[in-house]
Amino acid sequence: MYIDKNLQFSSAQALTATAASDNSIDLGANRPVGPGEALWLVMVSKADPGGTSPTLAPSVEVDDNSGFSSARTVLTGPTLAAADFPSGTIFTMPWPVNLNEQYARVKYTCGGTSPTFTVDAWLTNQDPTTWASLPDAI
Repeated sequence: MYIDKNLQFSSAQALTATAASDNSIDLGANRPVGPGEALWLVMVSKADPGGTSPTLAPSVEVDDNSGFSSARTVLTGPTLAAADFPSGTIFTMPWPVNLNEQYARVKYTCGGTSPTFTVDAWLTNQDPTTWASLPDAI
């Protein structure tokens, strides 16, 4: 699979505490995104989680400005324990169609003692049910 860098929230982003994705996506306007075609938020674990009882809970925030000064959460995922998200695991969530503003980002809420996660995350219209996670070949 090819990943469009303009739709990528995180590329091997190291997480040790609650944080926003390294990148946000400019959706171009405050409008519904993806009507008629399903979109997916995809996250891939790039390394085994570390720490004591580490957890990761992804959510999607949107805002009308790139500084996210009035961010609003439009999608909240489940809390993933280390056993749920080892290296190579793909996690997907359907993207909300009618809840978008101009800018979107992923917020990663970390829990446990000294948690460490490394993740890739992006937005795609490709159905994730047939994917296989493989090492980077580039």
